Amino acid sequence: MKPVGEEESSSSIHHDSSIPSGDNSVWADVSPLLSAACTDLQEGELINGDNFNLFAAMSALEIMDPKMDSGMVSTFYSIDEAIESGFAPVPISSDSTVNVQSIIDIMDHLLACEATWHMGHSLAQTVFSCIYVLRPERTSSQALLHSYCRVIRATCRAVVSVVSDARTNEEEDLFTMTYGLPFSGDEDAKGLLLLNAVEETICRQLRACKATRRRVLEALVTCLPSFMHFLHALNCMRRPQGRGLELARKHIAYCISELDSVLESEDFLRLNIVENGGNEIEESTTASGRSPIGFDPTLNKRLSAPTPPRAIKLLSWKKAIDYYVKLLHNLDQICVFSLEPDLEAVLQFLIQFQKSSPDLVARAHLQLLLVQDGKLYGRDTFLTICARSLALDVSKNHGLHTNEYILQLNQLMVNLLKILCANTPWQRRKLGKILNDWSIFHVQMGIAVGQMMQHDTSRASKNGDKSLLILNHIYGGLDEQINWVAIRFLMLGFDLDLYSPSEYCMVYWYMYIILWKLAERARFRVLIVVNTEERKAKRNKEYSRDMAREDRISLWVLFLKCQTCLAQGLTVMIAALRNEGMCLKSQGPFNTENEKFIQHFELLQKASLPEYDAYESFSKSTSHARLDYLPMYEYFHDAQKIAKDIKVGYANDPDKLAEVQGLEKVAERNIVAVNLFCQDRSLKVSFEFTHHPYFATAVVRRS
Repeated sequence: MKPVGEEESSSSIHHDSSIPSGDNSVWADVSPLLSAACTDLQEGELINGDNFNLFAAMSALEIMDPKMDSGMVSTFYSIDEAIESGFAPVPISSDSTVNVQSIIDIMDHLLACEATWHMGHSLAQTVFSCIYVLRPERTSSQALLHSYCRVIRATCRAVVSVVSDARTNEEEDLFTMTYGLPFSGDEDAKGLLLLNAVEETICRQLRACKATRRRVLEALVTCLPSFMHFLHALNCMRRPQGRGLELARKHIAYCISELDSVLESEDFLRLNIVENGGNEIEESTTASGRSPIGFDPTLNKRLSAPTPPRAIKLLSWKKAIDYYVKLLHNLDQICVFSLEPDLEAVLQFLIQFQKSSPDLVARAHLQLLLVQDGKLYGRDTFLTICARSLALDVSKNHGLHTNEYILQLNQLMVNLLKILCANTPWQRRKLGKILNDWSIFHVQMGIAVGQMMQHDTSRASKNGDKSLLILNHIYGGLDEQINWVAIRFLMLGFDLDLYSPSEYCMVYWYMYIILWKLAERARFRVLIVVNTEERKAKRNKEYSRDMAREDRISLWVLFLKCQTCLAQGLTVMIAALRNEGMCLKSQGPFNTENEKFIQHFELLQKASLPEYDAYESFSKSTSHARLDYLPMYEYFHDAQKIAKDIKVGYANDPDKLAEVQGLEKVAERNIVAVNLFCQDRSLKVSFEFTHHPYFATAVVRRS
C-alpha cells in the first residue's frame, strides 16, 4: 500500500479504520497494479529501476510471500483489536469445568511455545503470541490464569537473564531480543505466591466435587507445581558460588516427578476429547488435542527482528515435555558436580557434560557457575588452581596475583571455560582460534621468565618468596594446556563429521603427535608434584604426601599413552592399507592431499603444533608403511595392555571406565583385523566408531 493524492485515488480509496488517512494523503489499493505486473512478468523477473542493483534485489521484500512480507497473514492489526473482537475472552467460559480445561490447554500450549523459544526462535512469535501473557492485568479475576501468566513472564525473564549474562547464545541471537515487549516488571515475582495460593484452593476443591470435574482438577494440580519448581530451581542456581545448588536439586527432582505425572494425565484429557468426536493428534501442542484460545503468532511478528519473520513450527506437547525433562536432567548434572578447585576435574566434567548435547539454557547456567568475577566458582583464582595442580603453595607469594603474565593466564583460562560451554561447532571454531593466543602467550612468558631467572636468581628463596620458581613451573605447565586444547580441537572434528575416511590417516597422525606431547608434559607434571611433595615432607616430618593426587595424575598419563598407542597404530595401519591399494588415498579432483592437510590443521600449525613442517613429516613417516610392519602389532598390543592395567584405577569413575573399556575393544578388534589383512589382501576394509567416538575400528569384509 502507498499514499497517493486524493484526486488521483478517489475511485480506489480503501476504507480501513485501522489505517487512518493523513491530511494530504489517503491509502489506495494497489492490488490491480500488482495483478497487471504479475501477468506481464515471467518467472524470475523483477521490476527494477536504474539504481536497483544486485544488493538491493537480495535485500528486497517479496510481496505476498508470508515468509518475506511482514504485512501478510495478519488476523488482527493490533492487540486491542483482537481483545475487542473477543479473541481472548475473560473468563473463557461460563462453565467452570470447560473454563479450567481451556486454561489447561493454554498452559500446555505455552509450554510448547517456551520450549520452541529455547530452541532459538523469536520470543514475540512464541510465548508472547499469547494475548493473556501480553496483557496479564486483564486476567486478574481469573486467579489461576493470572498467576500462571505472571510466572511464565518471570521464568522467561530468568532465562533471558542467565543467557544474556553468560553471552553463550552464539547463533541463537534472537533468543535474548525482546523488542519492546512487556517483559520487565518486579510485580511478576508475586506470581509464585499467587500460584501457590491457587494450588491450595484447587486441592480443597478436590475434596468436594464430581468425578469428571475431579479428574480435570487432578490434571491441573499435576501441572501447577512443575512450573513453580522450575522457576525456583532457576533462581537457586543463580546464587553466587554455587550456594543454591543443593536446594535447586530438590526443586529439579520434584519438577521431573511432576512432569511424569503430567504425562500420565494425558490419557484422560485425550479420552475426553475423543469421546466428544475429536481426533487424537500426536503433533498437537496440547495434551487434549484441542486448539488453545487466545494465541495469534502473527500479532507481534513485526516485532520479531529487523529482518522478515521466520516461519515457526512449534514443538508438540510431548516433545516439549521431553525437552524439559532433558533440560532438568542437564541442570541436575550441574548441581551434583563437586565444586573442587581442580582444573583437570573441571575440564573432564565439561567434556562429559557436552556428550549429552545440552541446550543453550543448561550451558549458560554451567558457564555462570564455573566463571564468576574472573574466578572459578567465584572463589579461586586460576593462579591458585594452576599452582594446586603442581602441588605448589602461593599463599606466601602475594606479588604473583598482580603479575602481568598471571593476569593474562587468568583471562585465557576464563575464555577457555566459556568456550567449552558453547555448542559443539562454535566451540571447535573458537578453540582453533585461541590456540594461537595460547601459543603467543607461551612464547612471551618463556622469554620473560628466562630473563628473570638469569638476572635475579637470588630472590627465588629470599624471605620464603618463591614467585620465580612458581612462575617457571606454571610456564612449563602451559605446554600441557596448549596440547590439551589441540587434542580437543582434533577430536571435535569427529563429533562434527568433518573427516572423510580417506583423511583418517592424516588425522590420526596429527593426534599421535599431540597426544605424545601431551603425555610427556603430564608425566613431567608428575615429577614436579613428586619432587615438591618430597621437599615438603623433609621440611615437615609430620607432612604426608598426597598420594591420591600423584596416582590420579599418573593414571591420566597412562590413559594418554593408551590413546597415543592407538593413534600411532591406526596411522600405520591405514597408511599400509593405502600404500597396498586396500584403502582409498586422500585425493580428489579439487584438492590435493597437501591442501586438505592445510585445511584441517592450519590453525594448529599457526600455533607451532608441531614446530616443524607437519605435512612433510607426515608424508615421510607414512609413505613406506606395509602390513607386515611388525611394530604395528606392538602399538595395538601396548594400548590393550595399558587399558587393562588402568581399568582398576577407574573403577570408581563409571564414565572413564566405560571409555577405557572402549579403547581396549578398539585395540582388540584392530589386532584381529591386521591379522586378517596379512592373510588375505583381497579383503575390503571400512572403519566404524562402534566402541569409541574418536578411535576407529577396522571392519573386514570379503569382496
